[in-house]
Amino acid sequence: MNYKIDNLQYCNWSREIFQINREAKLDAVHVTIVYHEDYKELLKRIEEWNKHFTENSDLIFHGRNYKDIEKAREQNKTAIFFGFQNCSPIEDDINLIEKVHQLGCRFMQLTYNNQSLLATGCYEKIDSGVTNFGKEAIKEMNRIGIVIDMSHSAEKSTFDAIELSEKPIAITHANPLFWHKAIRNKSNDLLKALAESGGMLGLSLYPHHLKDGTNCNLESFCQMTAKTAEMIGVENIGIGSDLCLKQPDKIVEWMRNGTWTKTKNYGEGSKNKSGFPKQPEWFIDARGFKNLEEGLKKIGFNNTEVEGILGNNWYNFYKNI
Repeated sequence: MNYKIDNLQYCNWSREIFQINREAKLDAVHVTIVYHEDYKELLKRIEEWNKHFTENSDLIFHGRNYKDIEKAREQNKTAIFFGFQNCSPIEDDINLIEKVHQLGCRFMQLTYNNQSLLATGCYEKIDSGVTNFGKEAIKEMNRIGIVIDMSHSAEKSTFDAIELSEKPIAITHANPLFWHKAIRNKSNDLLKALAESGGMLGLSLYPHHLKDGTNCNLESFCQMTAKTAEMIGVENIGIGSDLCLKQPDKIVEWMRNGTWTKTKNYGEGSKNKSGFPKQPEWFIDARGFKNLEEGLKKIGFNNTEVEGILGNNWYNFYKNI
């Protein structure tokens, strides 16, 4: 079966966007439902999503495992999988990990840019690795079935997570450092270790992670994908677009600043200017999956490899873990 999966979106959710994802024939989307929210605030986000599920039941439903990806294909819908871009909802209570899983969480980053109670983020100068709490959290996440996501984590912390986790981890939205030296892109050695452990890399379409940013061309992206596949194996690569459609610019401040600072931080590539960068013309939204399909074939990937990158590899990851 040829599945299509985008393993990271953080959009200003509406029926219009759910329709776009259906036009793109996405069978599943891993959505960020929290950045800096605590457990109580998480419950509010879930209430909002329950309303989305009720009002758009002809387009989406809450996904919990790989069988829901199959169900979505059969019903011409998109399965929505919940993920956290920070560990803030579990606060300092390991028992909350099981509770957030019961609420539908299937991916959780150990940190978002900064030092957390679990690990070090990529913006910190000193990377002390996974903490004692982080080691226990990884065990619990493995036990109950939450994927460890290290997209915004520092390098040593990510190596630690790969070594400590009994199950494969994911970097759901990032690109190789060899292609573009963004703070959050990943080194060759790290990507090789990720692949050797059975982990997955979701290639990002967020302009700050792309060579030439908004002006990145499709051929360059596909060449990068080919080189990455040669290095770590095509079966370990998928798409995690990091699309932020229709988000107001103030959301960038929320993502970067949360509740931890009064100083405005706009993040890499932003040059102290608030707002989201424009998407490349060939990936304005998820309908750009069609352009990716054509570009990847043109660069030399065969049909099976293209189908893997655009969804089947993520499907297999969900199924195996």
